[in-house]
Amino acid sequence: MHVERLAKDKVRIFVSYDDLEERGIDRDEIWLNGKKVQELFWDMMETAYAEVGFEIAGPIAVEAFTMPSEGVVIIVTRVPSLPGHGRTADDDDAMDVELSDTMFSSFVFSFPDFEDVVRVSYALYDYDIHTSLYQYNGKYQLFVDEDSVQEDEYDSIWSILHEYGEYSEVTTAVLEEYGKCILRSNAVQHIVMQFPL
Repeated sequence: MHVERLAKDKVRIFVSYDDLEERGIDRDEIWLNGKKVQELFWDMMETAYAEVGFEIAGPIAVEAFTMPSEGVVIIVTRVPSLPGHGRTADDDDAMDVELSDTMFSSFVFSFPDFEDVVRVSYALYDYDIHTSLYQYNGKYQLFVDEDSVQEDEYDSIWSILHEYGEYSEVTTAVLEEYGKCILRSNAVQHIVMQFPL
């Protein structure tokens, strides 16, 4: 388990499949929100507090992303309480966190140069995946709909994306709100057709 502080109110936690196996949790079981998963979550929060001083004080948002051969990335964000809706310590003790409700069926990779986007598009062209392209934070962000990825092609697609870009923790909601949408759908196919290598 590895914890990284992303901002004052946000941490990223990487849990390897070996970590899950040691706890007797199957890969698919992590989305079922059983007792073992609840225990894992609170262990993660204890580790986050011990390593980077991140403490839960009120409501939180949890996003979880699967990485095909490495493990699970979990991003925990403290959300400001609405007036009159604050939590007490007793509420925190009783709080249930359901990862299954917060999992996003997508992932995003960022690329500093458009040339990298063109190269990765050619490498991904033969895969029938749904993609969108955004510009955000001075980089190109390629959104991949995870539901469109065939299970036996997952590792190959992930490796190709890693070769040309880097995994981005930005969510599609942020891209829609603050980013500039360049290609809404079939981004890979459009780029290959319009930009010859």
